[in-house]
Amino acid sequence: MPELDGFGVLDAVGVERMPAVIFVTAYDRYALKAFEVHALDYLLKPFDDERFARAIQRVRRQIERQSIDDLSRRLQGLLDDMQSARKYVERLVIKSAGRIFFLSVGEIDWIEAADNYVRLHAGRESHLLRETMNNLEKKLDPDQFLRVHRSRIVNARKIKELQPLFRGEYDIRLQDGTRLESGRGYRDRIQKLFSES
Repeated sequence: MPELDGFGVLDAVGVERMPAVIFVTAYDRYALKAFEVHALDYLLKPFDDERFARAIQRVRRQIERQSIDDLSRRLQGLLDDMQSARKYVERLVIKSAGRIFFLSVGEIDWIEAADNYVRLHAGRESHLLRETMNNLEKKLDPDQFLRVHRSRIVNARKIKELQPLFRGEYDIRLQDGTRLESGRGYRDRIQKLFSES
């Protein structure tokens, strides 16, 4: 190799794109350096077919191992993504008058604080749930539910109209005609909502 030796080639390729490497040379003095750069094998000339076959087999096992490791990493990433996508509740358990029923979060129009409870407004019905606003907000998908006030969370899919008021507040009109006023400190969240739409 007139311009570079094998080590120069590996430097040029770079660690990120490093292929499986077998050093083949007539000099044993490079063996230690070859393994320092993670060569899979080192063939000293002359070598026979059996020795060459063992080196190739070692490379094949390493490539298979890397493929399995890469696949494992990708599958774990996919599982992590799916788990993070599912971390928000899809329905809430409501206990009322001796009954227990389930309310899909998609049915909720808006939520208001009520002391140590929250009141869930869903169509013409409202339900009390023993939960704080902060805890419930963490359980709800932020792409769907928007905190617009210290004591109000709105289902963004149920918003029909926004009207700017004074000092950065908004009059929020829902599809069912309900009107809510946002808090001044929540202006950025609301503006983000309509800038993303």
